[in-house]
Amino acid sequence: MRALLVVNPKATTTGARTRDVLIHALASDLKLEVVTTEYRGHARDLARRAAESGSVELVVALGGDGTVNEVVNGLLHNGPAPEALPRLAVVPGGSTNVFARALGLPNDAVEATGALLDALRDGSERTIGLGLVSGTPGTDDEGVPSRWFTFCAGFGFDAGVVGRVEQQRVRGKRSTHALYVRQMVRQFLGERNRRHGTLTLSEPEGVGPEGPETVLRDLVLAIVCNTSPWTFFGNRPVYATPRASFDTALDVLALSKLSSTAVARHAGQLLRSTPERGPHGKHVTTLHDLTDFTLQSQVPLPFQVDGDHLGLRVSATFTGVRRALRVIV
Repeated sequence: MRALLVVNPKATTTGARTRDVLIHALASDLKLEVVTTEYRGHARDLARRAAESGSVELVVALGGDGTVNEVVNGLLHNGPAPEALPRLAVVPGGSTNVFARALGLPNDAVEATGALLDALRDGSERTIGLGLVSGTPGTDDEGVPSRWFTFCAGFGFDAGVVGRVEQQRVRGKRSTHALYVRQMVRQFLGERNRRHGTLTLSEPEGVGPEGPETVLRDLVLAIVCNTSPWTFFGNRPVYATPRASFDTALDVLALSKLSSTAVARHAGQLLRSTPERGPHGKHVTTLHDLTDFTLQSQVPLPFQVDGDHLGLRVSATFTGVRRALRVIV
């Protein structure tokens, strides 16, 4: 099998020696080409070329969720075609590795490589659904390029935390869970409009003379999930939308209040969340298996996709695409 291994040399949990061992193991079973990424977006470009070549059967992403997201966007540059595109495999090398762990892969890169080789020998794969976010027609974000995501997107508070973490990483800080907690506190203390919801969620179904049917108004944040867990706190899985799945469309966790008391309560609920129950209460709404919907804000808000901060947006249109890509598991 001809395969491309895309390696992020800055992956936080895999050193050069470990990468050499993994490459040797994969090359023993595959006709392997290894390329190390050199710039932001390089993994996307490499995966796109592999998909368009027609000769590569498998693309392996060695890195964190950001590397995986770039590879997925490269593979799906021309749209989903599961039977025609190379399959995706993941060897986790980031600090959290949500996508890989949601697929049931070990979080250790060496163990995950062993599991990948076993899956290839057994022909074990699944076709998963993904999320697609694009600019909303008629808004300032209309021309924003579409972006696929594997596990989540966020509009508002959580995206602001992601942005703060990225700023700290640019300054040389390591991506740790303690760093996320500190930036979450700073984001909350610095958010002037945290008590006033600006987001509206609407679906296109039932469009009438007055436009789309409004589902939710006056939201302070919205987290869109393509699977569950939403993230991990150390080894603890966190379930924002417990029913989210790679086999369905998209789920949404929406909050209409973000006071000090509400933040403490919902943070505690997230840490205690289970596959059966996530955050709940008067100011919490969860929506399950949405295929198409739009989030729109009265003011520009932070926006993130798979943990990648994309700046400020006033709107985003989401599509849940079932059976978008084949993955080795």
